[in-house]
Amino acid sequence: MPSKQHSEPHPAVKSNGSLNASTPLQWRPSLVKDLPHRLEFAFDSIENALAAFAKGEPVVVMDDESRENEGDIIMSACECTTEAMAWIIKYTSGYICISLPEKRLNELGIPMMVPHNQERHRTAYTVTVDYKHGTTTGISAHDRSLTARKLVDPSAVASDFTQPGHLVPLRGCEGGVLARRGHTECGIDLCMLTNQPEGGVLCELVNDDEMGSMARRDDCRAFADQWGLKMISVEMLAEYRRSMADKAAS
Repeated sequence: MPSKQHSEPHPAVKSNGSLNASTPLQWRPSLVKDLPHRLEFAFDSIENALAAFAKGEPVVVMDDESRENEGDIIMSACECTTEAMAWIIKYTSGYICISLPEKRLNELGIPMMVPHNQERHRTAYTVTVDYKHGTTTGISAHDRSLTARKLVDPSAVASDFTQPGHLVPLRGCEGGVLARRGHTECGIDLCMLTNQPEGGVLCELVNDDEMGSMARRDDCRAFADQWGLKMISVEMLAEYRRSMADKAAS
C-alpha cells in the first residue's frame, strides 16, 4: 500500500463515480506559444471555465471592481501538486489560502483566527495549519500542497494537523456565492459544481513589478492568456448558480 504521507492527487472521478480512461495527466504550468493579440477584454464562458477546472486546471477569478477589484488564482485542492503550488506561490502574494465548508473545519477542529472579525470584507480566516506527516517546516511548496490535499481528504482527521501552520483555511458561507460574493465561496462552489472535494486553493495575483502591485482586470486577463487559463468573475458564477436554481424550480 502506498504511503499516505507522500500521496499525490488521484485521477479525476466523474459524477457517476467511475474513472475516465481518457482523463488527462495532472495539470502542469506551461506558457502559451505565439500568443495572439487580444483586441478587447472579454471573460471566458462559465461552461468552459468549469470544464477546465474539472480537469484540474486553475482558473483566474475576478471579483467586483467596487469590492476588492482583485483576481485570484483558484485551483481544486485535491489537484494541487507541488509543482502547481510552486507556480501559485511565484505569481501571487504568496499568502496561500484554502476555502473550506464550515462542516469540514469543524470536523478538523480548526477554529476561527479571531473571535471578532474586523476584516473589511469579513473574510472568515481560521487558525493556520500544517499537515504533520511527510512535511518539514510546512512552508515549502511540497508541504503546503500536501497540507491542502489532506484538508480535503476524508481520511485525514484533526490529529493529522498542527496549529498554527503555513496554510490559511477560510470558512465559506453556506449558500456559496449566492450568499456572499467572495473568492472564498467561489473556490468551494467551483469544486461543488465539478464533483470534486469541496476545497479551493486560492491566492491573489500580483504584477511582476518593483512594487509588487496588485493585478487588476486587464493584468489578470493578460496573465490568464499567457498561461492558457480560463478567466471568469464571481458574479458570473453567481448568475450561473441562479440559472441552475431557476431551471430546477421550473
